[in-house]
Amino acid sequence: MKEKTKIIKFSNHQNPNSQFDLIRLEELILRRNLDHSPIDLHRVEFYIILFIEDGQGYHTIDFTDFECSRGTLITIRKDQIHKFVNSNNLKGSLLLFTDDFLVSYLEDMEVQKTILLFNELLVAPKLQLVKGDFEIINTIIGRIKEEYLNVKDKHSLSIIRSELHILITNLFRIKAKTVKVDFDKKYLKEFIQLQESIEENVTKTTRVIDYAVMMGMSSKTLNAITKSIVQKSTKEFIDEICTKQIKRMLINTQLSIKEVAYLSGFPETTNFYKYFKRQTQYTPEQFRAFH
Repeated sequence: MKEKTKIIKFSNHQNPNSQFDLIRLEELILRRNLDHSPIDLHRVEFYIILFIEDGQGYHTIDFTDFECSRGTLITIRKDQIHKFVNSNNLKGSLLLFTDDFLVSYLEDMEVQKTILLFNELLVAPKLQLVKGDFEIINTIIGRIKEEYLNVKDKHSLSIIRSELHILITNLFRIKAKTVKVDFDKKYLKEFIQLQESIEENVTKTTRVIDYAVMMGMSSKTLNAITKSIVQKSTKEFIDEICTKQIKRMLINTQLSIKEVAYLSGFPETTNFYKYFKRQTQYTPEQFRAFH
């Protein structure tokens, strides 16, 4: 059956050679030349920083509505499902960029830390900036806007890369004040590799030993990695990702429960029911009805 969720690839019509773009939120909501509606659920294949400058409203990521107001900053990881709530008084900016843009100007460890900053399994997507932090972030984004929208010369993209690095580094500093995440911790690279492997293969297997073989490590080492970064066993981490993907299918497709079970790696629907209820306390039908 047809999926409700549209996949959006990165496309910059203003500067086709750039893997970075900046869009005013209020302009995006009003655009009529898009191949999708921003206020309907869609999955993006790039990273987004959403910065709210004024107004009140909501933004939905996966199954959660985040309240937005002046000073709200939301990070959206590639492959996340989200939608904009149609609000006439929300004003802000969206900074969009790809993996390639990150790799082109950051060292390997900085890329890993940036990806972790956007990782909703580690830190909440929403950050509410206090006055001093708002002014810092607003000033940096203002400089990016000036280069991207007004100056636009041969030096602008290099300056924007540097400004984005400054912006992300400031977000590390701000988040470090409010959440207990050590972005310099051992095992960051291995953790990212493991998460990518699980997200790619979780419909085929939820067994720790299978991921140990894929990673060329022991199950004990995998547990050390996940315990260090997210304070969970590898099995708990696998189940969390598996459950999130099941939820996405239940909410964002019209597939039958049997079809969702099969696509999630459960040939027997009975086992699927037991697994999902153990993870969420809901039956698949209850979860779909409530959301």
